[in-house]
Amino acid sequence: MCYAYSMNNQETTFTTFYNISGKMMIRNNQTDNVWQSLIEDKEFRNAIESLYDFVVETESDSDDAYDWVCDQANVSSFVADEPAWNMFYSVWEQAYA
Repeated sequence: MCYAYSMNNQETTFTTFYNISGKMMIRNNQTDNVWQSLIEDKEFRNAIESLYDFVVETESDSDDAYDWVCDQANVSSFVADEPAWNMFYSVWEQAYA
């Protein structure tokens, strides 16, 4: 899967793939940097598992919920990690509805 983000009028494209051990990886197509998706991270998955209840209890909008997940998972951002973002947004959207 390939997706793109535009920042400072420069488009960056990313490709997701699985490594030989079955972990989801992300490649920046411009720099060839590769990293593991946060969906493989236990702390991130634990935060996502708790996200629904957090949003229902606090009625948090997506920005507050995003900040909460980053805090719980001890990460600064996951916007460029499309699989992690999609997982987050799906849970937030169901809880906020």
